[in-house]
Amino acid sequence: MDLKLKEVSQLLDIPEKTILAWVHQRKLRAYKIYNQYRFNRDELNEWILKGKIQVSAEALQRVQSQVPVSLTRLVTKGGIYYNIEGASVKDVLTNAVAAIPAAEGIDRDMIVTALLEREEMMTTGLGEGLALPHPRNPIVSDVMHESVSICFLKEPVDFNAIDGKPVHTLVMILSANPRRHLDILSKVSYLCRKWEFIKMVNDRADADDIIDCIQRSEHAMKKKD
Repeated sequence: MDLKLKEVSQLLDIPEKTILAWVHQRKLRAYKIYNQYRFNRDELNEWILKGKIQVSAEALQRVQSQVPVSLTRLVTKGGIYYNIEGASVKDVLTNAVAAIPAAEGIDRDMIVTALLEREEMMTTGLGEGLALPHPRNPIVSDVMHESVSICFLKEPVDFNAIDGKPVHTLVMILSANPRRHLDILSKVSYLCRKWEFIKMVNDRADADDIIDCIQRSEHAMKKKD
């Protein structure tokens, strides 16, 4: 088990006696090892993120920052979409945002505006027909609402990409905070350099096959680290 009672108390800024009361009331799972309570970090994070334990905003932010970035989870959350219509950057971004899941309380028009503002600053066209649209500033507040969506365009669109090639696939990123955004962007950029992924994108492979490819890529990244 990852955490001792004292460590959980410090992490959540909550007295140990309150945490013990939650354990006795079965509001929080704990494991007794050699007469001492131990807590699984992943289970604790899940309980907090799902609102099963009321903690301060500062404690919630600390927990959120510790949730590891998983591209497989993010793409499963964001989804893979085919034949997104549009003849301009604005059109395809608007239609892509209409297709992807959006967290409750987040206006889709706001997402489109944020994406277009980023494109006006500098193209997100990565080259080889890929673009990585993302807002300049994070617009989701909860890591559980982060997503990466892969959107295949019905027709290629000029994104003013660095290699001059029109874009046929969007990899759209919605993140919860700047540090996680950079982590997600780094992992997506790595994925988009993998020959296997590029081939699958060019072939518009089946969604399940793409997810499997991302999972293999993540395993390779972990071994590299």
